[in-house]
Amino acid sequence: MITRRRFCATVAAAAILSRVTPALAEPSLKVTDLAGRELQLAAPPKRIILLEAHDLLTMSLLHPDPASLVVGWAAVDRIDSELLQTRLLNNHSVSVVGKQTPDTISIEGLISLSPDLVVTTAFMTPDGDKNPMVERLKELGIPVAYSDAASNSTTAAQESDPVAELKASMRLWGTLLNAADKADAFTAFFDRELAKIASLIKDSKPVTTYLEVQSTLDDCCWAAGRKVWGELLARAGGQPLPEVTAPWFQQLSLEYVVATPQDVYIASGGGWVSGSRPAIGPGIDPKLGREGLQRLIDGRTGFDQLPSVRNKRVYGIWTGLISNLPLNILFVALAAKWLHPDRCADLNPEAILDTINKDFAAFRIEGPLWASI
Repeated sequence: MITRRRFCATVAAAAILSRVTPALAEPSLKVTDLAGRELQLAAPPKRIILLEAHDLLTMSLLHPDPASLVVGWAAVDRIDSELLQTRLLNNHSVSVVGKQTPDTISIEGLISLSPDLVVTTAFMTPDGDKNPMVERLKELGIPVAYSDAASNSTTAAQESDPVAELKASMRLWGTLLNAADKADAFTAFFDRELAKIASLIKDSKPVTTYLEVQSTLDDCCWAAGRKVWGELLARAGGQPLPEVTAPWFQQLSLEYVVATPQDVYIASGGGWVSGSRPAIGPGIDPKLGREGLQRLIDGRTGFDQLPSVRNKRVYGIWTGLISNLPLNILFVALAAKWLHPDRCADLNPEAILDTINKDFAAFRIEGPLWASI
């Protein structure tokens, strides 16, 4: 039998629960993405779509099996190593949802995978929250986070800071993967190595360097710009050729490159060797990288007369050292050692890579990641 007192108690309890339940249903995970947007997620994501595949490498520094959380990815070829792709996937089946440009992404394909988070970049979904794909995903209740807010627009590049972006990226992924402590440890490691390099080259004269972002015989000569790659070069004690003014990259004439004094030449290569590009990347025979560098010198009219070539200061890097923010420290260390050999004789990029593999990487990142002739 329900008494008046019991009825009133029941009503009061229901009123309290009505106030408590919405609070319990509030999203329990807050993150800030690299576009400065704050997102609230109900729980750590377990069905992630990556519109920039190399985010999987960043995830692998914080999670023992990141592909277990990924249901789809795009721009897979930007992980410029078949060996690394295979290792990162770790036998998981991940659907390819697009190629390297925004027009290849299908909103229907994304939705069909029932993601609880889509991670994109300013390049793959420009215009931020006004992008039609982002708007549609938000309408469906699918959160969208930006792992990179820079594109190759002039304004975005001028505002870039690779080190700040690395730290923001680590905070983002550390929160999403419940690995904040490990993310902080990586950031601290990154800062320590940068500080060592800065102390070694302090007050040194910048070394004029031809840093090439796309090194092929059939399409010369794409120089790194003043921002992004150029900022990392500056941290290594270098400076680009005088005529380079663009923020991201700039095509120079072969005649200008040959006629302009330069102390060091750094080419870029990767696992995909089309266009006589140097084959430099995880698991590739080091001999192929050196041969690729030699082809660039022999195949370009006048390159054999460059001071950098005559003085045997010709080097090559795997492009992943630039495109993957956590590996930027390897590029800075290598460039500092190449540009300032006397000051940086004891600098050991191999030891830096060993620490990344031992203390952070779920899957070993194999060399060679650089080459020289």
